[in-house]
Amino acid sequence: MQVILLDKVSNLGNLGDVVKVKDGYARNFLIPTKRARRATDSAIKEFEGRRAELEKVAAEKLAAAAKIGEKIAGTTVTIAQKAGVDGRLFGSVTNADVAEGLKKLGFDIAKSQVRLPTGPLKVVGEHAVAVAAHTDVVVNINVKVVAETD
Repeated sequence: MQVILLDKVSNLGNLGDVVKVKDGYARNFLIPTKRARRATDSAIKEFEGRRAELEKVAAEKLAAAAKIGEKIAGTTVTIAQKAGVDGRLFGSVTNADVAEGLKKLGFDIAKSQVRLPTGPLKVVGEHAVAVAAHTDVVVNINVKVVAETD
């Protein structure tokens, strides 16, 4: 299916690109989240008329994400989990746990924006985690996993 992108989509294209994607990806993700629209002649003409407005909105989103990225860069989030004597956790620390820890510190970050490069954290210690406030704004934070004391 041919779609015109209304926002930058990682690994796909930038605002205004006409790309061919699988039908399910377009129907189930791109179109419902307002990131793309079917690339019909009328849709392309309408997009060209609204291009400046959409570029302005995209620039504002990027600026807001850059501001959040500056504030959050280098932050340390401490998460307590039950652990055994050898330092392995009973369970793991996931991106949802990290996002919840960031919310407690006053940052509005969704769990989908937290990127764990090696998967869930399963040992006590400090780990580097990436937070993508925007597709172009990715900053690193530290997650300190400590053993929970009862």
